[in-house]
Amino acid sequence: MTPDNRRPKVTVVDVRFWAISRYAGARATTYTVRWSVDGKPHQRTFSTRKLAEHFRSELQIAARAAAPFSAETGLPLEQTTSAEETTWLALACEFVDHKWSRVSPRHRKGLAEALTALTLALLDVQPRGISKDTLRRTLFGWCFNTPARAAPAPPQLRAAAEWLTGHSPTLEEVSEARTLHRALAVVATRADGRPAAPSTVRKKHAALHSVLAYGVELGHLDSNPLDRVSWSAPAVTDTVDRRVVVNPRTARALLAAVLEISPPVEGYFACLYYAGLRPSEAANLRVDDCRLPEAGWGQLQRRGSFQVSGSAWTTSGAPGEEQPLKHRAERAKRVVPATPELVATLRRHLDEHGVGVGGRLFVTRTGKAGVPLAAPYAKPIAPGTTYRVWKQARATALTPEQLASPLARRPYDLRHACLSTWLNAGVPATQVAAWAGHSVMVLLRVYAQCLEGQDEVAMRQIEAALGTSSGPP
Repeated sequence: MTPDNRRPKVTVVDVRFWAISRYAGARATTYTVRWSVDGKPHQRTFSTRKLAEHFRSELQIAARAAAPFSAETGLPLEQTTSAEETTWLALACEFVDHKWSRVSPRHRKGLAEALTALTLALLDVQPRGISKDTLRRTLFGWCFNTPARAAPAPPQLRAAAEWLTGHSPTLEEVSEARTLHRALAVVATRADGRPAAPSTVRKKHAALHSVLAYGVELGHLDSNPLDRVSWSAPAVTDTVDRRVVVNPRTARALLAAVLEISPPVEGYFACLYYAGLRPSEAANLRVDDCRLPEAGWGQLQRRGSFQVSGSAWTTSGAPGEEQPLKHRAERAKRVVPATPELVATLRRHLDEHGVGVGGRLFVTRTGKAGVPLAAPYAKPIAPGTTYRVWKQARATALTPEQLASPLARRPYDLRHACLSTWLNAGVPATQVAAWAGHSVMVLLRVYAQCLEGQDEVAMRQIEAALGTSSGPP
């Protein structure tokens, strides 16, 4: 029971065409295709001449081939249906299928979450006997999951799937400004009624715009109706909160606490702080990627990451998959310097704990309740393990005031501290960006000047320049 489009009544008719007309308006220039089917006029307006010519050419080819046309819609049978017949759910499912093989498992899951919220917002009626939670599970776990939808809906979701297929609004209904405003208002709030995070709102808005743009590509819509809606996206601040960034002394105290709590995990967190690796990159680090001399600086070569998204979203059916570096090509590499402290930590890790299957340094070595597992260790370290150890390390190393603050609340905050330290040490932004896997623009916008304790240093420098002093720093 796959969501499908409704088909118009089709007959063989006489089709005639007019030249494409151009209209230069105050805000934009549009191009209109006009034609008639059995004397009934039809027209469609496009934002560019290329789109208009392509649409008119398809109609002419169908007419010369004596293809059957619909007198109601003016479209040939082999052409995609109009916004009056195509449903939102059918187009959204087709868009998911179109993107599935081209994006990462995490992207698939995030897209399904956004489309689920949007679809629930676009529904103007609620079914009897079917809870909103059941509708949400049907959309997220079946409608917007390409492999799952290849099979019939599970029995517990079948009634909801049938209801959604029959009651999804058409694209013509979705294109109305009132409907779009209702959807945007719903996705801008959380389930408890509070405003949603600006980044979440932007992701859902981007998903809505992408689906409607795909409808334009397929010929369901003449233009993206979202472009005609006046809506201001909430401001998003990309700058790292300075309160989360630790100074070197606190970072070393946290790493010492990790060593005491779970020695095999110390090197993982050290890679985040001393080399600026992302957690998914550290989880995929192999011994062949490391150059660790007996003394001095070393190097880490990054070739990919290991992302955990859930077995429902991966190609292999495993909970996680190896992926290319973020925003990089399939076989792209990135070389990162390893400080002498990191080199010593990783050498100690190899001597005392060895590696897992495939040469991975950081693997799952304990099961439920911390029960040790027997070698070989085949799975990369689990995010649950790292968060559990990090929570205990913060409780051990931080003061009560620091523990209650956002300071180093997530393991990822160690990467923020690393890049901020490099920048404040005077390393050129271009070099830091290359090591971090960022563009220079993003690096300077996000990471610059967020190292804890730099305010005091800057004030002492100003005092020295003014010839005044309030005492030793």
